[in-house]
Amino acid sequence: MTTNDIIKILEEIALMLELKGENPFKARSYQTAARNLEGLEEDLPDLVREGRLGSVRGIGEALCKKITELVLTDRLEYYEHLKASIPPGHFEMLKIPGLGPKKIKALYDQLNIETVGELEYACSENRLIELPGFGQKTQDKILEGIRHMRRYRERRLYAEVIGEAEALLKLLAGREDVEEVRLGGSLRRGYETVKDIDLLAASKSPDALADYFASLPGVESILAKGETKISVVLNSGINCDLRIVSPVEFPYAMHHFTGSREHNTAMRSRAKQMGLKMNEYGLFRDEVNIPCKNEEEIFQTLGLAYIPPELRENMGEIEAAEQGELPDLLEENDIRGLFHLHTQASDGADALETLAKLAKERGFSYIGVSDHSRSAFYAGGLSTEAILEQHRQIDELNVKYAPFHIFKGIESDILPDGRLDYVDEVLSTFDFVIAAVHSHFGMSEVEMTRRIVKALANPFTTILAHPTGRLLLAREAYHVNMPEVIDAAAEGGKVLELNINPQRLDLDWRNCIIAKRKGLKIALGSDIHHREAFDYLSLGIQIARKGWIEKQDCINTMSSPEAVQFLAWMKDNQPPEQQGKP
Repeated sequence: MTTNDIIKILEEIALMLELKGENPFKARSYQTAARNLEGLEEDLPDLVREGRLGSVRGIGEALCKKITELVLTDRLEYYEHLKASIPPGHFEMLKIPGLGPKKIKALYDQLNIETVGELEYACSENRLIELPGFGQKTQDKILEGIRHMRRYRERRLYAEVIGEAEALLKLLAGREDVEEVRLGGSLRRGYETVKDIDLLAASKSPDALADYFASLPGVESILAKGETKISVVLNSGINCDLRIVSPVEFPYAMHHFTGSREHNTAMRSRAKQMGLKMNEYGLFRDEVNIPCKNEEEIFQTLGLAYIPPELRENMGEIEAAEQGELPDLLEENDIRGLFHLHTQASDGADALETLAKLAKERGFSYIGVSDHSRSAFYAGGLSTEAILEQHRQIDELNVKYAPFHIFKGIESDILPDGRLDYVDEVLSTFDFVIAAVHSHFGMSEVEMTRRIVKALANPFTTILAHPTGRLLLAREAYHVNMPEVIDAAAEGGKVLELNINPQRLDLDWRNCIIAKRKGLKIALGSDIHHREAFDYLSLGIQIARKGWIEKQDCINTMSSPEAVQFLAWMKDNQPPEQQGKP
């Protein structure tokens, strides 16, 4: 271990002591020792072997022992134990401008924030505004710092990337030498996270188009340039590939470069069984290309109905297309109302009436307000008195804005033992209850599953929110047996939420498929904490489509009278017949 390595460890110890809120003089002693070692003119190992380390200014007996241990053993037990006691995400948080150890400790102590992703999510829910020592300006600065820090992250949220991709598409589509241009890859298939941007263009002037693409203002640098492909790095830090093919090749290339790899393999196998060859250049019989004007004709040639890009994962879509059993996927214009909205009564940024007006202006027929329950003290959870006041306001607004309707709901914490956050007398006053896990994420799979299953057995539970608790690229799902949870929800006639916040998108689309097969209804939970979150709906629709969800599978497609009736049935614990498999 070099002297520089030891200096780095001493500096890390100083930081960790600050993160833990230890005596500042203790942390400073390690910083001083590190600086003094930097100015050493003698060899550090020699000082240790000769017993002269204690003569170095700023290094007392305790530090002398620790540095000696490092020099002689290449490890320090104290350092390892200290490091193990601090969430790894706190070191990454130190990279955020304006966020030092004291603030990180405050975030951990008051909001239990362990990762950058959790911090970002807390900012999106306005958790820092009322926190002592923070406020709106600090929250905004932290968010800006997070975005800057993540500029070169390997994977990105779909929502972070799609705007940039669509802007590029618009610029390319405006050229006369471009006959068609489309998204490809995981972006077109609607994945929650993506590694890069894939674009595909049909043009008879590939060189000129590649040069134009390279000159666009959003391009930072060129990685590679060939006859049919140019790879660049965009100003946002993400890689982008533009493939340029002839108009004749475009349909085949479009299918190929959309993927997935598994879907493409299965399609090529099907073509081979029919005596055909399929690749990105065409669909061939005896080396003669079969003309196809678009993807629809490719699927038709292979005896299949058109498979939407979202479904191309080799998860039964080819068999369904062959049998004419593909789902009639959910469309955005099918949506009549939104559930899971937070107001200023807890941690939302907007007043109840403001949200109602905004929803009405956007063409929705109803909203389901569900502020946090009392155990979520960090989010301004509602007391019994606050609930009564909110219900009074809702009654007034329902008269004022009729036929637009506001449903009375609550996002009730599921307590560690599986109970909901209020007594039955209070729960009975709501039109619907969203049950959610917001704490004790470290439970074992058995404990967490038992906890959620018990909550689902509560007759007042209507919807299970963000069932796995994941935050994409930030926090793994807690340990839970989802098949068992889905079975419990099906048995109790409950609804599972697909939370459409870009950082959640939970229920995972793969579990959406399982839930649908069990006959469960899905609720698109907007989880709105600020008005901009209304724009999340299109992403939520996309994930729902990827999960094979149809109009009849989603309670948000109900008219206001239908929703009134449905929620009344749920409240009486008598799910209607249509709750079953459509």
